[in-house]
Amino acid sequence: MKRVAWLLAVVLSMGAVGAEAEKPATRADAEKDPVLRAMLKELDRSVEQLQLPGSLKPYFIQYRTEDVASYTARTEFGAIEGAGHAHHRVVVVTVRVGDRKADSSGSPADATAEQACVGDDEVALRSALWAATDRAYKVALASYAQKQAALKQVQTPPQANDFSEELPVIALGARARLEVEHGIWPERMMRVSGLYRAAENKKLAGGVVDGARAAFEAMARTTWLVTSEGTIVRKGTTSFEETFAASTQADDGMRLTRSYSSTGASVADLDAEEVFEKHAEELLGSLGDLRQAPLVEEEYHGPVLLSGDASADTLRALLSGVTAMRPRLGTEARTVGAFASSYHARVLPDFLEVVDDPTLKSFNGKALVGAYRVDDEGVTGEQVKLVEGGKLQGYLIGRQPVRDFPHSNGHGRATIVGPSRPHISVLKITPREGMTNEELEKRMLEIARDRGLDHVYIVQTLGGVQFPRLLYRVGTDGKRTLVRGAALDDMDNRTLRSSVEAAGKDLWVANYTDDVPTTVLAPALLVDDVTVKRANEKNAKLPFYPPPR
Repeated sequence: MKRVAWLLAVVLSMGAVGAEAEKPATRADAEKDPVLRAMLKELDRSVEQLQLPGSLKPYFIQYRTEDVASYTARTEFGAIEGAGHAHHRVVVVTVRVGDRKADSSGSPADATAEQACVGDDEVALRSALWAATDRAYKVALASYAQKQAALKQVQTPPQANDFSEELPVIALGARARLEVEHGIWPERMMRVSGLYRAAENKKLAGGVVDGARAAFEAMARTTWLVTSEGTIVRKGTTSFEETFAASTQADDGMRLTRSYSSTGASVADLDAEEVFEKHAEELLGSLGDLRQAPLVEEEYHGPVLLSGDASADTLRALLSGVTAMRPRLGTEARTVGAFASSYHARVLPDFLEVVDDPTLKSFNGKALVGAYRVDDEGVTGEQVKLVEGGKLQGYLIGRQPVRDFPHSNGHGRATIVGPSRPHISVLKITPREGMTNEELEKRMLEIARDRGLDHVYIVQTLGGVQFPRLLYRVGTDGKRTLVRGAALDDMDNRTLRSSVEAAGKDLWVANYTDDVPTTVLAPALLVDDVTVKRANEKNAKLPFYPPPR
């Protein structure tokens, strides 16, 4: 049923996290915020006055202001590299000319950014918005003319409108505040990156650590959003991450790298200090084990067990096609990517189901950084059933419709200075009947014996979908041997569709604090047939003399 935005406004009231306001928020409430007040004033002026003589008037304008405060402490080999705060603010403007059916959108210049003052001075903020709006409008006029010319060169008309009609939202959340105890983090990270000393003495069997880095990063991001349709949004998010990475070389020159991170929406979500240091010590110890580990055999074809950690990285990469992007002009394609023609087709085994749920804030007591209530286009985030019974049932949509999906489901998200695009939020992959890790290993060994194999493989961690960092060869007697130098040759969507034999019952929580934060909840996966072979990467020569100690 057609939704008419100017007849109904969905009004959300967002106070502090977990709190609901007593009454719906209004524009008058929004104007108590000096940033929103300045944005609304300039938006009203642009809606009324923005039109070059003889040119189209914009039918849609969106203003987004991003305020980012961050703190970073970086260390190497037990010494401080640098620590400090940063604070910046940018305005991002979108102007569309034409109409919803065919407008100026579709180029990388859909969003125009301008640096803004970090204070709340009205004239300064409006000046930044005005400058960005002027540029965005001129770009939109040129893009519209180019697009109209391109449409005349193709026979097949576009399969969907260029912009969806959505209900205006007023959602006033709290500003994000960066609360960090500055004094503790440089010292803490120096202690962690200095653990290499003990590791060299006890774990690395004569080898040296040639890289040992630890870092703490905290960010508070506040987003203000207003549109000419009446949407007004203020929302705040925080993210915290501590990381440790170390590297060495094996005697044959092979580069060996391991890393560990702890992430969350607050400092309380991070590992306790002693827990993080224990992970760092174990990681350093694993480098010593890897130096002594044999190379993987030339080539193997058979079952492989991906841990929850490895499975999350794999599924995040291979299920990225669930985001619906506009296809090229002149084609009948629904979208682009691996699942462009997979609607209602099987993409996973029938015992796996996939949902994307931006409203899921925590899982098993762990905060999920991909969660949100309203997306970066002012649309309420919805839970989307993507895969049921192994078949693709939907896509993640922003306000750029695709065939059969005329409306957004609240997944339009943006980097700080970029335009909105569909992204996963909290991607949850659930097996209908999961197995324990012991049952998965038992089943894998049964497959090996049936095929006459004398061993199988378990991938504990990955460095990219193809390259295991911790890979164990498991004999049919259950004995494990750590091996190195492997690559997974055929981990692709066909493998996901046809070769996943079973899944674990417990879900691994993987938070990714990228430019657009996302979370994946994934089970361990037993894959029936995977090619494991030597990576055959070029090994650098060993240093001619040892590093200083």
